[in-house]
Amino acid sequence: MIDKLNNHWKRPAMVSSSIEGAEDALVTTGARWARLPLRWRRVGFAVLVVSTILLMLGLMTWTLGAGGYDWLDGLLIVCFAMTLPWTVIGFWNAVVGFIILRTAPEPAHALYPPAASVDDAAPIIADSALLSCIRNEDVTSVVRNLDRMLDELDAAGVQDRFTLYVLSDSTWPEVIAAEEEQVGRLRSRWNGVIEVVYRRRSSNPGYKAGNIGDFCARWGAEHDFMLVLDADSLMAAATILRMVRLLQARPGLGILQTLTVGLPSDSAFARPFQFGMRLGMKSYSIGSAWWQADAGSYWGHNALIRLRPFVAHCALPRIAGKGPLSGAILSHDQLEAAWMRRAGYEVRVMPIEGGSWEEHPPTLLEFVRRDLRWCQGNMQYLRLGRDEIAGLHPVSRWQLRLAVMMFLASPAWLMLMLVGVLRLGFDGEGPVYRPETGLALFALVMTMVFAPKLATIIDALSSAAGRARFGGGLRLGISSLAEIGFAALLAPIMAIAHTLFLAELALGRAMVWGAQRRALHGVRWRDAVRRLWPQTLIGGLGVAWLSLHAPPGAVVISPFFIGALFAIPIAVTTASPALGRLVAWLGLWRTPDEVEPVAILRAARPECGAASVQPLLATGWREQTAEALD
Repeated sequence: MIDKLNNHWKRPAMVSSSIEGAEDALVTTGARWARLPLRWRRVGFAVLVVSTILLMLGLMTWTLGAGGYDWLDGLLIVCFAMTLPWTVIGFWNAVVGFIILRTAPEPAHALYPPAASVDDAAPIIADSALLSCIRNEDVTSVVRNLDRMLDELDAAGVQDRFTLYVLSDSTWPEVIAAEEEQVGRLRSRWNGVIEVVYRRRSSNPGYKAGNIGDFCARWGAEHDFMLVLDADSLMAAATILRMVRLLQARPGLGILQTLTVGLPSDSAFARPFQFGMRLGMKSYSIGSAWWQADAGSYWGHNALIRLRPFVAHCALPRIAGKGPLSGAILSHDQLEAAWMRRAGYEVRVMPIEGGSWEEHPPTLLEFVRRDLRWCQGNMQYLRLGRDEIAGLHPVSRWQLRLAVMMFLASPAWLMLMLVGVLRLGFDGEGPVYRPETGLALFALVMTMVFAPKLATIIDALSSAAGRARFGGGLRLGISSLAEIGFAALLAPIMAIAHTLFLAELALGRAMVWGAQRRALHGVRWRDAVRRLWPQTLIGGLGVAWLSLHAPPGAVVISPFFIGALFAIPIAVTTASPALGRLVAWLGLWRTPDEVEPVAILRAARPECGAASVQPLLATGWREQTAEALD
């Protein structure tokens, strides 16, 4: 096997020095930006980001200088500065991505020419493991997705090149029993065709990363690549085989990450969220791939990994000490990508939509819970020792910093809003800020925040084919406006949740690493009140203060507090299964996967789409909502 792969296990010599030449030699002629040498791209992008941050800080300083400066102005400027890196990088990612989208016939091939040269008829000679990592999940849905994936691999005639491993960390007796039954049926069905291995750990140190580490220790030497899947992952065989062929052809490629989009959903919460991600992901990912290139991201699932260097260089240490940021590393993916790149192997994001899906949380409460687990894991990067970060590629270092800043920006935004409305309330003896530049700065920030989505909207609306992918131009326009409004309401809810959780981490409180509820379900009012009362309190106080003391300023600032004020009804109403089915039937927030679903989606998700509204019409909205809550 190793001989057939032309010694692809050997550590590539001088990978970074050869990447630029290969890209410049093979890049398509349609995208001048993509032809720039990699070093120039990174330097140019850094200049754009730093210049924009300085410009924004200058505008902020000028805006606050109407009545002189005091320590509160200094605090506002510091908080504003903390929010800028993630926002500005996202903006320039979108700008670069949009330019490449409009100038390159095949943007993904322009960014990574070897992807265009892969022979889709090349034999699959590598042996790959499919890893389905589960923990107290709805195993029926998991097995259904896996069965469809195996079915497509079998139809492609490559069944002897793959082995499926269902790696369980489940602890609930009823779930364990269901797993044994369902996976047993899956093994029986594919017996003699594709090997299916089921393993459950009696203890689960390290959670998912520990689960994968246990697989590597037991079976890693038996396989060339591993395709890491989450419990909600679904991938088309054509995508999997293209990834395998690319790793076979590129010995220096260590991790290949796909663009993962949301599965079609009947959840009124998940639909606008996955629609918004679908809009923002394309231009953002193409732009980030333009400058990250060989030091790209790995998001922990729906990615193909070369096993030998992963085992040799990506073992996770335990963080010393006590408290919630010690022990096993929870957000393992970014570190594994950084260490793979440090070992001399490329980490690439394949910026092509299609063939790779995941499920988004069906309710706001589940979304918050998932985000807080992610927050705890990312904050552990602050506790990494010198050995862990020594020798990292500069881009990898920035990715780790940005992973931390993504959550630290939330308390900065919250403090910015709170201090800002207090200053507006004390505007009795003259203006404390310049309204004209303040409005301009607000508009500029909002444009930057929504730039990735706006870029894809413009790109889609510019062609008949692009409009058709989202169900038509009118539907795309209405859905886009509704999603932007939804995102504006959701942002303060999440910022307050992040801030409170970071405070708990500072006090030594850890989060319980429980299972995620992925099935459509309702949210009770009392559960929403228990989880979201801080948002409601902060939102109510902010709106009341602005109404009493600064009505003109409320036009600019209040969207932040309005979203927080209505957190509880947003959580309850968007969790209604009946409302979700109605929204799906109406076609609001329709994605390309619903307009033209591929075969594996039609087989794996027959319950989604317009047909699912029929039970709603038969039983009524209120009756279904009450039944779901009971």
